[in-house]
Order: sequence, then C-alpha cells, then structure tokens
Amino acid sequence: MGEAQGQTAPARRSSPPEDLAALSFEDALAELEDIVKSLEGGRSTLAQAIADYERGAALRRHCEQKLAEAEAKVQAIVDAPGGPTLRDVE
Repeated sequence: MGEAQGQTAPARRSSPPEDLAALSFEDALAELEDIVKSLEGGRSTLAQAIADYERGAALRRHCEQKLAEAEAKVQAIVDAPGGPTLRDVE
C-alpha cells in the first residue's frame, strides 16, 4: 500500500535544534502540538515520522525545562521570608 497521491504531511514550523533554546514555552508547545497531530495523522514517511519524533522529544524536554524554571520563580515568590517578593533563582 503506497501513500495516496496528493496527500502530504501538513507543513509546520520547525527550527534547527540549535534554535531550540531561543523558543518560548508557547512556541515550543505549539510546534510540539503540530508534530503530534502529524504523527497521529500517519501520512508522513517513516523517515519523516522518526525525525518528527526526535524533534518532539527535544521540544518536550525544552517545555519541561521552561516549566521547571517558572515553578522555581513562583516558589521563590511564595517562600520569601517577608512575604511575597521576587528574588533571583538562577
């Protein structure tokens, strides 16, 4: 069974791995959602699916890191001795 003519995987935003650190949480999450939809659609080649999966894994790690940073900042505000204040957590 071959791929039906005219059916291609939807185009999506993709940046090189070195640009991953520059992505905001929201942009990384949007790209990850696009990849998930594409993989669920099953219309890409095996090679493209593998590349998408690898990119998705990197995006997931990036999002988890961004969430951990945000959680640390919120915790720093909540745990301030004199009440809510902002302190550097890095």
